[in-house]
Amino acid sequence: MTRSGGSALTLTTFAALAVIVAMPLLFVLLQAVFPRLAEASFAQPFGAFAQAFGDTRILQLAANTAGLGLGVCIAALLLALPLALLRGLTRLPGAALWDAAFLVPIMIPPYVGAFAWVLMLQPGGYSSQLTGVHAGQLVFSVPGIVLVMALHLFPVIYFAASCAFAAIGARYAEAARVCGASAARTLIRVTLPLAAPSLAAALLLVFALTIEEYGTPATLGAQAGFEVLVTAIEERMNDHPIDIPGAALLSLVLVVLALLAYFAQQRLLSRGSHSTVTGRAAQPVLIELGPWTWAAQALFALVALAATLLPIAAVVLTASTRTLSGGIAADNFTSTHFVHILNNNGGALGALGTSLGLAAGAALCTGVLGSLIAWITTRTEAPGRRAVDALSVLPNAIPGMVVAVGLILAWNQSWWPVTIYNTVAILLVAYVCLLLPYPVRYVGAGLRQISTSLDAAARVCGAGTGRMLRTVLLPLTAPHLLVAMAVVFAIATRELVTSVMLAPPGVKTVATFVFRQFEQGSPAMGMAMSVVAIFTSTGLLIAMHLVGRRLGAETA
Repeated sequence: MTRSGGSALTLTTFAALAVIVAMPLLFVLLQAVFPRLAEASFAQPFGAFAQAFGDTRILQLAANTAGLGLGVCIAALLLALPLALLRGLTRLPGAALWDAAFLVPIMIPPYVGAFAWVLMLQPGGYSSQLTGVHAGQLVFSVPGIVLVMALHLFPVIYFAASCAFAAIGARYAEAARVCGASAARTLIRVTLPLAAPSLAAALLLVFALTIEEYGTPATLGAQAGFEVLVTAIEERMNDHPIDIPGAALLSLVLVVLALLAYFAQQRLLSRGSHSTVTGRAAQPVLIELGPWTWAAQALFALVALAATLLPIAAVVLTASTRTLSGGIAADNFTSTHFVHILNNNGGALGALGTSLGLAAGAALCTGVLGSLIAWITTRTEAPGRRAVDALSVLPNAIPGMVVAVGLILAWNQSWWPVTIYNTVAILLVAYVCLLLPYPVRYVGAGLRQISTSLDAAARVCGAGTGRMLRTVLLPLTAPHLLVAMAVVFAIATRELVTSVMLAPPGVKTVATFVFRQFEQGSPAMGMAMSVVAIFTSTGLLIAMHLVGRRLGAETA
């Protein structure tokens, strides 16, 4: 590591993080402590605490949110773990196709997926029309909300765990079996402990994504009488009379829940570490499924049917019908809604262009800033690098709703000479804040695989910090960076919470356009927009993936 150079970059990066990450959270805290902050007054400190925490409803909201997060984590783990074990440790036919199938739920916006399940399972829905069976009582219940969210988020655990199991391989399990351990004991004492870090990280991410999700609880929870912190915050910020101190306090409770989950994960991992001592990974030893192949294929097919095929079918069917009441009938199918989208009715193309532009901007900004952070924290000993590292992981514990509230409070102040409030720029800042950890992690992992001797060689040849970053490290980490930017792009195109809260008047994104169509009773238009957005973003992601693979081949 180098001790000199990078100080200016570190200071600039820290300043950017302070504005993008720390400032929103600071203003949430200030607003919670000083209820009259919006009036530029620090009077009556803690004045809102007694009223807010004296209301037993806040305890119920916190319990509902924590219970939903834990329930989705358990359900997603039960779905993902058997699939990940089969994918990582066995010779599974068609494994790449199953991976592609399980990518689709991540690409479907959660609120669109939730509404698709309503259309599929409600009385008179598609399931009822085709089979005479419906599950309206399930979908509008707390278990239904948990199941819908688990089907959307289980791929997060599946991909992390299957990669971990593949890296571990079956050879350690075989050694344990030779020593007399049963299959269950081998799984519990050998395979799962080695994969624990990946599983814990994935479960933490699922918990965070669950407690910050607005669309699914808002869509399904209203009829179930189930309210969570995110929906309560949105209500306080958008319904009259507006309760800004109350929203700030609920936001702090949400942050506390996320931090508790993070500390629980760290405590779980600190109880013991498990690692292999063989150095470089050996050629993986895959278990032959033999007569169990068909059972494994059936399990994958069943989950793919529930998580991928049924929601996509409901989305496409709804987008292709004249009216919902007309049902599945030949004379009810139409392409009118897609024509309306392409004709920019209701500003549809403008919303798509805004989302794609913001997603591209977020991918570029997080890519540049995240790469600098990764370099500072892994390759330098510059003063302040620990503070940069701490601020870079803070977004993991800040739900999207909290970021939105914090940005409103921070930038809606009269003393700013120039403000980004009520401009598209505030949406870009929100996306960058929420999605910054992705490039930091991906690029950081790539940098750790590159010898520091290359840095030294570049400096010996007279290259400065900027030239060394541009000509040596950037080409080598480009595949990792492109993957991270693709993930940021995909998530940003469907981000709902911050878009609903922060979009200035007259500005629409795909998320707000679709959500408003649902609210206004035009689900077909909303679903048509979803189809166009999903296929557009997926096509761009495939193109980025191909470029990343080409760059990886060239730098290999």
